[in-house]
Amino acid sequence: MGLNVSKVSLLADYFVICHGNSDKQVLAIAKEIVDEAYKHNIEVRRVEGKESARWVLIDLGDVIAHVFYGEEREFYNLEKLWSDAPLVNIDNMVVS
Repeated sequence: MGLNVSKVSLLADYFVICHGNSDKQVLAIAKEIVDEAYKHNIEVRRVEGKESARWVLIDLGDVIAHVFYGEEREFYNLEKLWSDAPLVNIDNMVVS
């Protein structure tokens, strides 16, 4: 899921929010995001939370990816917290 937060946040233009069902999945998703960013020459400014694998935040500048452990995603509920931001369908988006 993606949120267009450009009009409601100074942090980024978009949040990408996803989750894994185990620590291993969370870390694998985060690693793939970072690997793809590097492959496409997108600067990875910062990665936080890998130690706990409960909420990994990947700062890509205009985009911040939030990779949650399933229960953490429900608890923090960023979609509700940023409910003023329109949802963006990212299923068909591909970095070229």
